Amino acid sequence: QVQLVESGGGLVQAGGSLRLSCAASRRTFSSYAMGWFRQAPGKERDIVAVISVSGSNTYAADSVKGRFTISRDNAKNTVYLQMNSLKPEDTAVYYCAGRPADYSNTYYLSDTEYVYWGQGTQVTVSS
Repeated sequence: QVQLVESGGGLVQAGGSLRLSCAASRRTFSSYAMGWFRQAPGKERDIVAVISVSGSNTYAADSVKGRFTISRDNAKNTVYLQMNSLKPEDTAVYYCAGRPADYSNTYYLSDTEYVYWGQGTQVTVSS
């Protein structure tokens, strides 16, 4: 069992920045593909960004491309989401997710493919 704990959420003005962190409880994190998803009130959970085991391959949703960056530090069992130029429409609960990867350069786009989830962290962007 792997526990994922998110941190770094909060209230920020439009145009501001936040960095989310997700710490994993086990060293097997280094063999896990990771992702960030978000869910706004009344909406489905959507992909934000995902990253391969090695960190060499990443994907970001069109809505955040050029503003958000996903990265990971396998030595610290942590994945990050740097969020810049935040907009009110980025307001949501952000979830970290992970799963064992088939290959080191593989990432997964669907939330149904992930096994482990964090509890979520609220990000609120005021206009």
